[in-house]
Amino acid sequence: MKKKKKVSPIFTEEDKTLDLALRPQSFKDYIGQTNIKKNIRVIVEAAKRRKDPCIEHLLFYGNSGLGKTTLSYLVAKEMKVGIRTIAGPSIKKSGDLAAILTNLREGDVLFIDEIHRMNRTCEEIIYPAMEEFRLNLIIGKGPMARTMNLKIPRFTLIGATTRLALLSSPLRSRFGATFRLDSYTTKEIEQIIKRSASLLGLRMEQDSITTIASRSRFNPRVANRLLKRVRDFSEVKGSNVIKKKEAEEALSFLDIDEAGLESGDRKILQVLLSRFNGGPAGLQSLAIASSEEEETIIEIYEPYLLQSGFIQRTPRGRVATEKARKYIDKRRKI
Repeated sequence: MKKKKKVSPIFTEEDKTLDLALRPQSFKDYIGQTNIKKNIRVIVEAAKRRKDPCIEHLLFYGNSGLGKTTLSYLVAKEMKVGIRTIAGPSIKKSGDLAAILTNLREGDVLFIDEIHRMNRTCEEIIYPAMEEFRLNLIIGKGPMARTMNLKIPRFTLIGATTRLALLSSPLRSRFGATFRLDSYTTKEIEQIIKRSASLLGLRMEQDSITTIASRSRFNPRVANRLLKRVRDFSEVKGSNVIKKKEAEEALSFLDIDEAGLESGDRKILQVLLSRFNGGPAGLQSLAIASSEEEETIIEIYEPYLLQSGFIQRTPRGRVATEKARKYIDKRRKI
């Protein structure tokens, strides 16, 4: 039996084309995160009036798929500068970071995704780069070692992280502004689906849009991914207009139920209730019992289960709520 793909908010290679095609090209097109947009536009406008090629360094944090990368691209576009994107784990040596910084142009945006996973040695090197736009490099080893100060172009660093607590205090304090991206409302997700459907040339009934939005985990990336799956299902069926029934059939095929939960979510709840009598259960114990990695539970399953009220986090561990008990009981009767 073919294993069903997890509809998680984690970005995959398969999503690159879709992501680029649907990515908002202006703050006007960017739906949601209203307060953050207002703050960023003030920061950008103030820099323009000062004729400053850069804005202060920004830090975005929040769950995967909420629009941190998109916001970074919009900042670069509003400032009319280039943007260089790199993942934190890929910066392993000081030479890697030095090569990136010296190749930036004046005013460019450097976007570091998963910045909390950047090598600590590189993190220390980036401090003077952020504050004084220079690099302090150590050349050679032992008695022959010497320090070289290298001036670099002025730039804006935008960091993105899903784990703010893992970011060191010295690095966190060097960002001029920190913004938390919240999960979206169902109405906002519906607006995103409508916009995406229009860009993809799809005709949809309102009920089908509502159905997809209600199961999208309040996450734009998941919503667009589900829309793509529903589109594929509709094309195979030969429908010109996507209706609610087709959307429900497609989502059922993906094993996503009315609550927006997939098989992995249900397994976490079932293990918590059956093996730990509802909890509390420590993360490590829960991961072992459910055969899932701790990172997977934290980044994929837990955010939605917490937000939907199925579990709670306590000092002693995870606890299943009464809502979770009723949900699992109902599933057993089906």
